[in-house]
Amino acid sequence: MNEISFAVLGTGGIGRRTLEVSQYRDGLIPVAVCDRGGIAVDHDGLDVGELLDATEGNVASGPDEVDDDQDTVTDGGVSTDAGGVKQTGEGAGVVASEQGRPTETPIDDIIAKSDRIDAVLIALPNLEHDFIPRVADRFAEAGYEGVLIDVLKRSRVIGLLDERAETLEDAGITFVCGAGATPGFLTGAAALAAQSFVEVDEVEIWWGVGLRSGYEDNRGTVREDIAHLDGYDIETARALSDEEIEAIVAEHGGVIEFNDMEHADDVLLERAGVCDVEDVTVGGVLDVRTDEKPTTTTVSVTGTTFDGERGTNTFRLDDDTSMAANVNGPALGYLKTGVRRNRAGEYGVFGPAELMPRF
Repeated sequence: MNEISFAVLGTGGIGRRTLEVSQYRDGLIPVAVCDRGGIAVDHDGLDVGELLDATEGNVASGPDEVDDDQDTVTDGGVSTDAGGVKQTGEGAGVVASEQGRPTETPIDDIIAKSDRIDAVLIALPNLEHDFIPRVADRFAEAGYEGVLIDVLKRSRVIGLLDERAETLEDAGITFVCGAGATPGFLTGAAALAAQSFVEVDEVEIWWGVGLRSGYEDNRGTVREDIAHLDGYDIETARALSDEEIEAIVAEHGGVIEFNDMEHADDVLLERAGVCDVEDVTVGGVLDVRTDEKPTTTTVSVTGTTFDGERGTNTFRLDDDTSMAANVNGPALGYLKTGVRRNRAGEYGVFGPAELMPRF
């Protein structure tokens, strides 16, 4: 495969780790990155080390109001004003890098340079259901021809993307949705495990994540997960202040268990013909006190074989593989696969169970 130039929208935990992991993948050249107040573009390749060092600790998030006329990007979406920014250096985020420059329209600035960009990773938690679909709209309207990839989590967003499938196909865009760990890596594992059966009865995904750096450095991820707790939803979680979220984490002793999450694995497995939505359950445990996983991540697929035997295939991730390894590694693998499909003229919306990530 020829070299692939790619951009990253967002420099929260997911975006930063994507840039870091890309240095270990042959043929991937990060050429553009943006956050809520800055952009860095170099079509010969960004100096990732300098960028990460300069922006260390610059995280933006908070209960901001969203305005379609604004382009300010945070770790959680498009916002008109910062709700709590940890700053180092002479500016917040990308502008602290010698490669960066300030801008009030970061997404538009990336789009303006996108004719030389093969793929764009939308590394922003979907703290509005239609945020990522609206970003896709903007790329399509601007005539972008290439790959868009995200690591979104919620089932209902897939339907919003499917509504745009024809528009994206006409534009020449290959959109790979839900391509992180879960959904993504584990969705693909479930699709493979299901091959033993002629009928799948149940898919159970159970994950464990350790984040010793805590909420401070993983704001978007933790905030989006809290939306799955009883008594919360995406709107109420988005409105919480940083202090309120930290109080919720403390209330659970730093260890939060999630059950029956609205994760897009269900609709993505259904669209791939593996099973019905109601046959999929997702849950897990988040520990912000340690990098050690609080529980082993597993995918169990139960079904009946062609000769009438009922069994369960289980896929297990090693406890020593980090969240970054299991989110950003597969995301970049799916990115490579998306570019391969795009170059072959395959456009539209694809889920991870329909594609296998390319190393």
